[in-house]
Amino acid sequence: MQQVVDELAIRNLLARTAQLADWGTLEEYETCYTADAVWSMPASPAVGLPASDVTGREAIIAGARDRRAAGIQGPGARRRHVLTTIRVELDAADEATAHSVFLFLDESQIPPALASSGRYVDTVRRDGDAWRLAVRRIVLDS
Repeated sequence: MQQVVDELAIRNLLARTAQLADWGTLEEYETCYTADAVWSMPASPAVGLPASDVTGREAIIAGARDRRAAGIQGPGARRRHVLTTIRVELDAADEATAHSVFLFLDESQIPPALASSGRYVDTVRRDGDAWRLAVRRIVLDS
């Protein structure tokens, strides 16, 4: 039963992270990551983003702040992260790997257009009483 509870909590963490990236506060978004979290993303010319490899909540939030300031994501950006085909592998009692597909939609166009897509390969870790992202590796579709 604990495995089912953990998997649902991890799925909810992934959904919450995507939703908060789009319309939540940075303070809320920050709670999705461990203090020593790693964020790795290749350059995304289609969206206008350089490659990013950072460690720590502060650096991850600084990147999110920059993306919001540039109008790429966040409240008012009219862009949306959509997650699908999520698979969770519980590696240990307090660590798991989650694989998911993301679609990044540009809702400023009618109909909405696909701005970018790819995969998240996440390592999640139980941190106190909650699951949090410890590593987010973004793999873009070609």
